[in-house]
Amino acid sequence: MSETPTTPTPPTGPDAGHGVWSDKHRSAGPDPTRGDGAGSGWASGGTVFAGVLMMVGGILGILNGIAGIAKDDVYARIGTYTYAFNLTTWGWIHLIIGVIVAVTGFGVLKGAGWARGVGVAIAALYIIAYFMFLPYEPIWSVIAIAIGVFVIWALVSDGSHDAARA
Repeated sequence: MSETPTTPTPPTGPDAGHGVWSDKHRSAGPDPTRGDGAGSGWASGGTVFAGVLMMVGGILGILNGIAGIAKDDVYARIGTYTYAFNLTTWGWIHLIIGVIVAVTGFGVLKGAGWARGVGVAIAALYIIAYFMFLPYEPIWSVIAIAIGVFVIWALVSDGSHDAARA
């Protein structure tokens, strides 16, 4: 005796719309509440967070730069270091990078096409600058380097913009 497999029939009655057979669970496309489906929620949310971090980090860099330009004795160097610059020079470096980072972060938040590529490049420059600034502010420099790494990851891993171009 051979049995033929049967497909389950959808439930009927008062609970018919709440089971696995309901139409609201059968979507042919991506869930509109979760983005366009091309990138993961982590990466998409990470991109917004990266834009915010870039704006805040840029503003802090501007303030850091102004402090270094205004007073040459704001930061004390710890020991000797190969990449030693005058603190006024560091002030200008932080001011310029801070402005670029803040503007790029604003572009990332607005969804500008240029902002992702520029954001990755400027975050790499941000990491290098804070690596060289380690003897002056070691704790903040390590935090800034970690933020830069996260920003690069978030901007590179968000695939939602790639799907829109295809």
